[in-house]
Amino acid sequence: MSTGPLTSSQRVVLAFDKFRGTASADDLVQACSDALEGLDFEPIGIPLADGGEGSLSVVGGPNKTTTVTGPLGDPVDARWRLEGRTAFIEMAAASGRDLVGDDNDPLAADTLGTGELISTAVELGARTIFVMVGGSATTDGGYGAIRALPPAPRFKEIDLVVACDVDTAFVDAAAVFGPQKGATPAQVKLLTGRLERLVQVYEERFGVDVSKIKGAGAAGGLAGGLAAVGGRLESGFEILAEHAQLDIALKDAALAVTGEGLLDDMSFQGKVVGGVSRWAAAAKVPTLAVVGDVAEDVSIPTNVTVVSLAERFGVDAAFEKTVELVVQAVVSSLPAKN
Repeated sequence: MSTGPLTSSQRVVLAFDKFRGTASADDLVQACSDALEGLDFEPIGIPLADGGEGSLSVVGGPNKTTTVTGPLGDPVDARWRLEGRTAFIEMAAASGRDLVGDDNDPLAADTLGTGELISTAVELGARTIFVMVGGSATTDGGYGAIRALPPAPRFKEIDLVVACDVDTAFVDAAAVFGPQKGATPAQVKLLTGRLERLVQVYEERFGVDVSKIKGAGAAGGLAGGLAAVGGRLESGFEILAEHAQLDIALKDAALAVTGEGLLDDMSFQGKVVGGVSRWAAAAKVPTLAVVGDVAEDVSIPTNVTVVSLAERFGVDAAFEKTVELVVQAVVSSLPAKN
């Protein structure tokens, strides 16, 4: 621990996202905090997410478990949070890609379980419901979820907020994300046709043109489906960063440190790395992004310094020793103290 009075130049904000499959945001923040304290810096740890997996931990963690229908029809025990009359639901817990692994059926996978969680939250008294979308196994346009929702008159009493992690258009969801969920080119074409048909269905049934809503393609179109029944689409990162009071943490900090598994163009379109760098720039704080690897042709903001673990330590080491190497990269990039 620090032995003397701390100055602003010693404060480092640690605002990591997860490194999918290798390290959680909590683990990365804790390991870096321990290292920085030993070097007489003041770490301010803020594990973050963008609406995908890990979002629940940012708002306090789950305190409920409900058995719902998984993306391929099998029952899954989905964890969520109820805090007074406010519910926080992570769609990945009910309809996520990690629930099916490499055995996903991109044509059959649906969001019924997410709708069941929303319905359960309503039955237990929730009147504000945050649905954090991202990491889905599905491209059903949210049709499965809508089938499980409460009757329309009752549902209109609910403030439904959809925390999105991307800005993708509704019909583009299949082409952009379908291959990540195991869809072949032929299946992407079929899924795109389904989404085009759902645009018509939702407009006829609910009077909402989801093709015109920014971010409606998040979670395979679940965001658009929920928007059709009255949901408000907002940035998942913005919601969670405000909840974690990132703006206060950045005040007078010397450095903001963030990171994720793969830095690509999507990183600066609703994801944590882009969000942290944007908030840090507004606070006139430089950003260090420590990432597993960097995709080709990524446009990086001028206030961001990127360290790629794969480039510096090798791909195998980046996967096998993620936390240890992130700490090394952060420590070697610390600003000089006054």
